[in-house]
Amino acid sequence: MDHSSRSFDDLVAEADAVSVDGWDFSWLDGRATEERPPWGYQRLLGARLREAHAALDIQTGGGEVLAGATETYPPTMVATESWPPNLARATRLLHPRGVAVVADPDEPPLPFADGAFDLVSSRHPASVHWGEIARVLGPGGSYLSQHVGPATSLELTEYFLGPWPTSGEDRHPDVETAEARAVGLEVVDLRTARLRMEFFDVGAVVYFLRKVLWTVPDFSVATYQDRLREMDARIRHDGLFLAHSTRHLIEARKR
Repeated sequence: MDHSSRSFDDLVAEADAVSVDGWDFSWLDGRATEERPPWGYQRLLGARLREAHAALDIQTGGGEVLAGATETYPPTMVATESWPPNLARATRLLHPRGVAVVADPDEPPLPFADGAFDLVSSRHPASVHWGEIARVLGPGGSYLSQHVGPATSLELTEYFLGPWPTSGEDRHPDVETAEARAVGLEVVDLRTARLRMEFFDVGAVVYFLRKVLWTVPDFSVATYQDRLREMDARIRHDGLFLAHSTRHLIEARKR
């Protein structure tokens, strides 16, 4: 469907009403694209899971990434999540496949014993508690994750909020590598990528900002009505709104 023929009010009302539960972005198909990192995190995760005996997926969201990673899970497979709508979604998706989904507030401590897992994973965690990851890993165990890097979606943030000089610097790969080493983990793989994000109508932007809350923390259609109208005109003129994301793959092993 060509959304450019639809009115601003129509596009925005639709995007403001649709559910943003879970971590599935298929609503944006044909309306926005995000370049994928070259390393294929889900495929890498699947390979690690098939070798593991006990694994933990932290901040699993709606469970979509874990569910799509492999058909074969370790004998012990656990996922944690904090947000109730995602918890319900992940439970429906993962329980039939033998994965225990545990409610956890994403704050230390993790509700597991020391050395309980030989694999810990997380895709796009909102927070990374390195000491807890190291604690629940057994000797020789690994943490495999794809993290959101600094300055992700910065063009969107600055469009609505103005200059934003310290966007995610605490998530810089160098900072995280140092934090991992400080708790006794050895970083065995680190890869980075800067990726294009293209939004083809203003409704796609509204949906994205409602779902990825930290991009513009106080976002609402009512608050940013004027800026959204300007963005709508800009997209109709230019054909898209261009932003960039940064990602890094990090694998760390417990000595």
